[in-house]
Amino acid sequence: MSSQDIPEENLPAEQAHAHGAVGVADGENPFADPGLPPHEHRIQDIDERAAKRSERVVALLFTVSMLATLGFIAAYVTIPHHKSIFVFPIGHLSAMNFALGLTLGTALFCIGAGAVHWARTLMSDVEVADERHPIEASPEVRAKVHADFRQGAKESALGRRKLIRNTMFGALTLVPLSGLFLLRDLGPLPGTSLRHTLWSKGKLLVNVNTNEPLRPEDVAVGSLTFAKPEGLEEHDENFQTEIAKAALMIVRLQPENIKDKRELEWSHEGIVAYSKICTHVGCPISLYEQQTHHVLCPCHQSTFDLSDGARVIFGPAGHALPQLRIGVNDEGYLEALGDFEEPVGPAFWERG
Repeated sequence: MSSQDIPEENLPAEQAHAHGAVGVADGENPFADPGLPPHEHRIQDIDERAAKRSERVVALLFTVSMLATLGFIAAYVTIPHHKSIFVFPIGHLSAMNFALGLTLGTALFCIGAGAVHWARTLMSDVEVADERHPIEASPEVRAKVHADFRQGAKESALGRRKLIRNTMFGALTLVPLSGLFLLRDLGPLPGTSLRHTLWSKGKLLVNVNTNEPLRPEDVAVGSLTFAKPEGLEEHDENFQTEIAKAALMIVRLQPENIKDKRELEWSHEGIVAYSKICTHVGCPISLYEQQTHHVLCPCHQSTFDLSDGARVIFGPAGHALPQLRIGVNDEGYLEALGDFEEPVGPAFWERG
């Protein structure tokens, strides 16, 4: 519907400064300024019912934004961080990350879409030509800016369109709560979970490659074997989290080659068990030198002496590898006699 189809008395009054002066071609300016094209009124300008529909659409978008923000908060609080879901065609994703991205993206998109729809359908779209003015703000310019601001506020109908105003303020108020809830992890969480692993008294040492419990005769002198706690399976949702703390490195030495007294007491017939996680930045240690009994972290070359309490002899690691006290149960299988007595992995906040 164009303005030609509407009776003239129903059309909104034009602003006196809506169009610039039309220039005339002369000798100095051979190209005439055609001025701005005639203004075409939108359906919302001439039909209050259409304007109400647009108002409801904008309010709906702002309301959806508020609901999405509440969904972001609910997802952050209720979804376990280790839970995963399958999303076609992407594959397996973290359920929490997917929910947070979807809800926060929806909240921000709806605010932007609502603002754009509001501006395109309800705010004034009259073209205004304004002459360039000096950079300095003269009193006249300041007065004009204030007048233009008041005019823009009036044309936005913010005071008259209370439904849009209230829902917009609600959406803009709730969105910052998303960032506020992200600060939750700066508090006491994760508690003492990083100080403990799945190892406990009586837990069998299971070979990572064969998935079978280990006997002392399975570990030859000079060999390097990797173990995990009994009951931890790769298909478990928390497997990566737990194996990152509980991964074990088993080496058999001649008892007379063990220099550290506690290491000898915590071993079984020369079999020693140490954390596989480097105390520098948490890389898995996998290189073993039989003659020197040294293990090397491949990431930054931190080197530990397994015959002397796994102390650091080279590299940036801050302290020795934690040792796990082991023994043999009645069935002849290697078992843990407790958990590590110190946190595994990197310096762990200066081991505080």
